[in-house]
Order: sequence, then structure tokens, then C-alpha cells
Amino acid sequence: MSAAALASKLTVRDAGMSYGDLVAIDGCNLDIAPNTIVSIVGPSGCGKTTLLWAMSGLHKLTRGDILLDGRAITGPHPDIGLVFQEANLLPWRNLIDNILFPFEIKRQSPDRDWINHLLDRCGLLGFEKNFPRELSGGMQQRASIVRALSLRPQVLLMDEPFGALDAFTREEMNRLVEEIWLETKTTIVFITHSIEEAIFLSDRVIVLTKRPGRVQSDYTVPFVRPRSLETMASKPVFDLTNLIKADIYGIKPTAAAAE
Repeated sequence: MSAAALASKLTVRDAGMSYGDLVAIDGCNLDIAPNTIVSIVGPSGCGKTTLLWAMSGLHKLTRGDILLDGRAITGPHPDIGLVFQEANLLPWRNLIDNILFPFEIKRQSPDRDWINHLLDRCGLLGFEKNFPRELSGGMQQRASIVRALSLRPQVLLMDEPFGALDAFTREEMNRLVEEIWLETKTTIVFITHSIEEAIFLSDRVIVLTKRPGRVQSDYTVPFVRPRSLETMASKPVFDLTNLIKADIYGIKPTAAAAE
């Protein structure tokens, strides 16, 4: 095993996934260091979500392995949390009962102090008795983040969680994720179609090829945290954005961007 794999929190090793004759991902290799945020981007249909669901243990690979701390993931894992594209709150349960639902399933006692802290950080204190229909889309997604983090996962997988939100709310949610990460340092794998979102949130941005997806490029994001509006409007961010776009669209970057 390589030195990178030994230091990895999450390891993807020669991963492949096929659905009949359709090969979604093939020969995918990736090492994710602990306490980092890694975003995965790529063309539509390249297997980003397929790879994330395999990391969660919800989908079994056709070939290859995914390891957590060097041990193969063979099914849903208690140390891995998942935030979906939609909040998936149960409409007949209020906010706090939705958050407590995983504890009921696992027959575990919730850490109420930790949950209240997360509710406070996410601006949801005072809404515990509200039902999903009484919450905005952004509030529902914040509730899903609280639900996922309430179990204190070592790894949090996020599958385009803000894609359906308006631009302003999406930016608020990105800043919330950064703030929570700065506090908890939970390892996060984040799927997105937004390059700007990936750069804002991440320590690394992984670009997948067209289907079948495999790792095409691996970019380090060197900008200091917390990332300011000035940083995100800077030329280095602009140049990195263009490099990633060039990979996704299969075009040669300009000389200035490549420098």
C-alpha cells in the first residue's frame, strides 16, 4: 500500500461500477486525507454520485475497494454521514423529531447538548417544533446537515446538497459548511457542478473524466481560510477556475491560466 493510502482517511482503489452494459466509473483511484474537504466535479453523467454512494456503502462496487482507515467499506457505516441532494425530511415529523430519527433507528441516546449546539450554529434554534412544510428550502437543508452531524461522523459525504437553492441561499450554505468544518474538522467529500463552490469549500478539487469516470486531475486549493469575498474575486481563483473548466470541457487553457 502506498504512503498516500496509509495516511488516507478514505481510500478509493481501482473502483469500478457497472449497471449492465453501462460502465459508470472504471479504474478510479483516490486518497482523501483526514480533516480535509475534497470536492469532486466533472461532466454530467461522469459517475460523481455513483462514486459517492459507493463511498457511503449504499452501493456495492462491481470491482475495486473503498477503505475507511484502511478497512473495506462493505455496507452503510456508522462513521460515515450522508447529506442528499434533497433534505429528505419526513413530512409528518417536526424538525427535532427528524433529527432524532436516526437515534431511534440505532436505539442510541442522542447528545442533546451537541444537537442544540448544531441547531444554534445553523440558525435553527426555536424551530424545533416546526414541520418541514413550515421551513424554507435552506432551513430544510440546514436541518439535514444537523441530522448528519448529530451522530458525529468521521466522514461526511455531501451529494450536491445546495443545487436546488437560489444563489444567495447557496452562498449562505457554503459559508455555513466552512464555519462548521473549521470547528469540527470533519472529513468532507462534496459533489457539485459549481466550480466556484468547489474552490470556496475545498482543500482539493478532483476532476473526473467523461463516463466511465476516473480521476483526470487533482488540484490543490491553496487559499487561506476563512475564504473572503476578496479572495474569491482574485486572479488566482479566476485562473484555477479556468484550469478546472478546461479539464471538464476538454479545451486547452490559455497560457496565462496555465502559468
